[in-house]
Amino acid sequence: MGKEVIILAGGLGTRLRSVVSDVPKCMAPVAGKPFLWYLLKYLSNFDVERVVLSVGYLRDTIIDWVNEYGGEFPFGFDYAIETTPLGTGGGIKLALDKCLNNDVIVLNGDTFFNVELNEICGQHRLHPTSIALALKPMEHFDRYGNVRVNGNLIVDFEEKKYCDKGVINGGIYVISKSGDFFNGLPDKFSFETDVLQLQCAKSNLYGFVQDGYFIDIGIPEDYERANKDFPEIPIFKE
Repeated sequence: MGKEVIILAGGLGTRLRSVVSDVPKCMAPVAGKPFLWYLLKYLSNFDVERVVLSVGYLRDTIIDWVNEYGGEFPFGFDYAIETTPLGTGGGIKLALDKCLNNDVIVLNGDTFFNVELNEICGQHRLHPTSIALALKPMEHFDRYGNVRVNGNLIVDFEEKKYCDKGVINGGIYVISKSGDFFNGLPDKFSFETDVLQLQCAKSNLYGFVQDGYFIDIGIPEDYERANKDFPEIPIFKE
């Protein structure tokens, strides 16, 4: 079976409401298409067979769009529906129940990171009981926390502060369902705090640096940058 991907598309988009107020973040229009279209177009470059959308806020907007345009893409769709917000961790946990594969890729629905998914999945298979993260090198940043690594082993997540040079969590993960990372956790929890930090303390997180294009449209300035950049990115040209 081909790859399965969870896209976390249930976010409220509170920081983006000044420019996009009536749709979920993943449906924010970028150069005439929903941001979600670009994520799906990117996934079309890999052997993805199913995409599970973790949806909540204004979910009918997403479902209606996929029903109309999802046939453009070479994979099927399913939905994990949050009737109340479950946080990033709860959203992943709910969506994993919909997945058939043991190894599942997770993407944030408001971030695009052009990584080589086959390489990340291959690296994950070397450490199958861990979680793999795609890391993005960055300079002169304060919006993201620096990730400290020893080789490929992640040893710490530093608090957000100004950093001259480092690597950040790029928001792409490979998780094995057999790892039981969510056992004992409530329905609503933070993936970053309650799973990643705990697994880091257990030396159970591996990070793989990729230097592809990265953008998080969660703030208006970067949303505007995506509108300028995306039409020029080769994989998005039809």
